[in-house]
Amino acid sequence: MTSDNAVRASHTVPGVSPGMRRLARLTSLTVLPSCVWRLAIAVGIPMGWGPGSDLHHSYYPGSASLVLVFVTVLQECLGLLSLGLVQRWGEVLPRWVPVLGGRRIHPLTAVVPAAFGAAALTAITTLGAWTWSEVNAANPDAPTGLALRIFDLSYAPLLLWGPLLGILTVAYWRRRRIHG
Repeated sequence: MTSDNAVRASHTVPGVSPGMRRLARLTSLTVLPSCVWRLAIAVGIPMGWGPGSDLHHSYYPGSASLVLVFVTVLQECLGLLSLGLVQRWGEVLPRWVPVLGGRRIHPLTAVVPAAFGAAALTAITTLGAWTWSEVNAANPDAPTGLALRIFDLSYAPLLLWGPLLGILTVAYWRRRRIHG
């Protein structure tokens, strides 16, 4: 067994199918395009916002960039948590965690926030997609043309984040009930 295979074996969780592992990876990647879009603004790349908008490139980079970077890092961390629903660290806290390391995680400790997160993400992203054209039409400084298409393509994957997280959460709950 190569060291790469040994690492994979150490992360293998009984009852997790390869399909669920792929779904968890896909779920964690749904946040990436919007994060890249946001970071582009943070470094001052024009993304189609007019001069009356707080997202106009003339404000960046600057102190407001820190807010965009913080939101991006937070969103990426939350996206990566979906991997915990298919990996060992989602069932047993890693040993390096002070005081609690090595302890089993009660299934509801993961299921409750993941289920609420899935529901909230689904509601927020669906509402955002549903109302974006109205918001865009009311804001003369919102992106149009190619910039709008880039925005749409960057944020569209977020529509999958909540439903995919919901599927992973149900699979985690069922697996933990069966395999402990």
